[in-house]
This record gives sequence, C-alpha cells and structure tokens, in this order.
Amino acid sequence: MLVGFQQYNIQPGPLLFTQHADLVWGLVASLFIANVMLLVLNLPLVGLWVKLLRIPLPWLYGGILVFAYMGTVAANPSVVELLLLSAFGVAGFLMRRYDYPVAPAVVGLILGPLADNALRRSLQMSLGEPMIFLQHPSSAIMIAIATIALIAPFVFKGLSRFQHDED
Repeated sequence: MLVGFQQYNIQPGPLLFTQHADLVWGLVASLFIANVMLLVLNLPLVGLWVKLLRIPLPWLYGGILVFAYMGTVAANPSVVELLLLSAFGVAGFLMRRYDYPVAPAVVGLILGPLADNALRRSLQMSLGEPMIFLQHPSSAIMIAIATIALIAPFVFKGLSRFQHDED
C-alpha cells in the first residue's frame, strides 16, 4: 500500500485521514466488502480448501510457478521480466533454504528508493561530505545501532562456536 500511495504522490502518515479522507474511507469500505465476500465464498468451499492441502508441495510449487510466468507474460511479454522473475524466485528459494528472513528484504525493496533519495539529498546538501551523517547525535546513534545489528549475529555465532569448542 505504501508503494501505491507513493505512485499517486500521496504522503502516508497521520495527516492522511484529514487530507485524503475519501481515499481512506473508500479503502476501509473496500476491505470490509472484501472480507464479507471472502466469508461468503470460503464457508461453503472449506472442504475444497482442505483437499488442496493434500496436493504434494512440488506440484503446488510448479502450479504457482506456471501462473507466475503466465501473469508476467500477460502483463508485459518481455524476456527480461521473465529472467527477473526467475532470479527473484531463485533468491527467494535460497533465502528460505538458508533460513534468511524474507520480511526485511521485502521492506528493503519497498523503502530502498526512499532511503536512496534521502541519502542523495543529504549528500547534495553537504556537498558530498559523508561526515554529515555523524554530526547530529540522533543520526550517529542510528548508524551505530544499525552497525551493531549487522555485526552482532556474526559475533554471537563466533562466541557460540568458541563456547562449543571449550566443551
């Protein structure tokens, strides 16, 4: 939804309810109608959904892959987009296989362009001086927290390996 708001130049936040009340209440109404329709459709079809759980996972993944490729070709028949779909599929598979959390990657994909624009704007205001990020205490603290969050898993893994070696 954040990306959808950005495409229409709508700033999400607390003022969204006052500046774009018609959009917000239209969205709430559409979500309510969607939930009622899901209830109407799913109650009689619960037996079918239970039977879908018996489909072997490789067949289910194959069907999802076919529909994803068909949707990509229907939206824009481009070899580049099919290759991107395949690359992101392989990346998602590897992330799942090696227990890498997918949610931060999705958040990064959504917020990445915003962070890139903010970084570019900050560097332009400081005439390319990267120390601008360490001059204000709040930004220095945030950078320190991010650095600790990146380094801490490796340190803890090394400490646990060291502790196992002693036992």
